[in-house]
Amino acid sequence: MSKADLSIGPTQRVRVWDLPVRLFHWSLAALFAVLWISGYNGKLGLHLSAGALILTLLLFRLAWGFGGSPTARFSGFIRGPGTVFTYLRRGKESGVWSGLGHNPLGGWSVTVLIGLLLLQTGTGLFSTDDIATDGPLAWAVSSGTVKSLSSLHRLGGWVLLGLAGLHISAILYYRFGKNEDLITPMIGGEADLSPDIAARAPKEPFASGQKALGLLILAALLVYGGLAIWGR
Repeated sequence: MSKADLSIGPTQRVRVWDLPVRLFHWSLAALFAVLWISGYNGKLGLHLSAGALILTLLLFRLAWGFGGSPTARFSGFIRGPGTVFTYLRRGKESGVWSGLGHNPLGGWSVTVLIGLLLLQTGTGLFSTDDIATDGPLAWAVSSGTVKSLSSLHRLGGWVLLGLAGLHISAILYYRFGKNEDLITPMIGGEADLSPDIAARAPKEPFASGQKALGLLILAALLVYGGLAIWGR
């Protein structure tokens, strides 16, 4: 993840995260809270609406991960096991990430979370509450499959809640344990970095907002168009 260098010494302000990534991050966090609370309290109409919005955001993020700004691309933050282990080993010595964007461990955390959220929204489409509300695609599979996917969906909710807590704990640890501010750059998009780290910033310009809007509209058409055609 991006680092706001809080150490004493000269720094340079560098743009780390584009607006689409930041809006995705905070919108996803808010919708996940709505999704979990509404599911827990039986507000399934709201739960289904929030789930469709999250699926739209996830499809957008997948597309942005291939065609977005440099720090948003999967190729920029998904690194091999050797790089992750080296980062963990050096982290014990230096305590900070000397790169731009997601650190090697954070990159995999983001990838796993996106994958699990896709799985969660996918199972939700085929789930039932065993009372009055079915997922929009539950009609398309057998009752046994619906039962299995519903159980997996309920389990997934607790797993994701635990991972959300772990994510927040990690942010607090980096802030107070490693003196790295991960929150401010995700709000404003910029971080104060040491000159050597700032020099590694990609020279390629960030992708345009129009491109992001186009991909978001496409994702929404896929989700809501699909639900309109096949959902019941």
